[in-house]
Amino acid sequence: MLTDTKLRNLKPQDKLYKVNDRDGLYVAVTPAGGISFRYNYWISDRQETLTIGRYGKRGVTLAEARERLSEAKKMIAAGKSPAKEKARDKKRVKNAETFAAWADKWLRGYQMAESTRDMRKSVYSRELKKRFGNQKLSEITHEDLRALTDAIVDRGAPATAVHARKWCCRSIVGQ
Repeated sequence: MLTDTKLRNLKPQDKLYKVNDRDGLYVAVTPAGGISFRYNYWISDRQETLTIGRYGKRGVTLAEARERLSEAKKMIAAGKSPAKEKARDKKRVKNAETFAAWADKWLRGYQMAESTRDMRKSVYSRELKKRFGNQKLSEITHEDLRALTDAIVDRGAPATAVHARKWCCRSIVGQ
C-alpha cells in the first residue's frame, strides 16, 4: 500500500513502471519523473484505463485519488465508463461559452430599450468584462459574484452593484 512518503521517494527509470496501491489503484511513474494515479477496469468486455490525475503540489493527493477511485467504481457498477465521462466533461468545459461571448450574444439578442442597453453595456464594460470576461460560465460562482458586488458597494456604488449582480445571475442561470 502506498503512502505519501513512498510516493515522494519514487524515482524515474528508463521505462514507465507501475506501483500498486490498493483496490486496483496504482501509480505510473514516467521516465521524466511524472507520477499519475490510474485505475484499470473492464466495461462492455473491454479494458479501459482511468487516469485520475497527477500526484504533486498542484495535483491530486493520495486521499483524493482513493476517493475518486471509489466514485469511479460506483460509475462502473452503474454501467458507465469513468474514462469516457471524464473525456466528455473536459470537452464540455473546453466548448463552454465564456462570459464575454454570452454577454455579447445577450446584449445583441435580448429585447430592451436602447437606454437600458447602453446602461447595461456600460456596467458590463466597467465592472464585469475585466473580472469575468475570459471565464467559462460554469466557472463563475456565487462567491465570485458576492466578492465583486461587495467591492462595488464598498467603493460607494450600490446601484451599479445591483446591475452587476443581475448581469451575473442571468449568466449563471443561463437566461
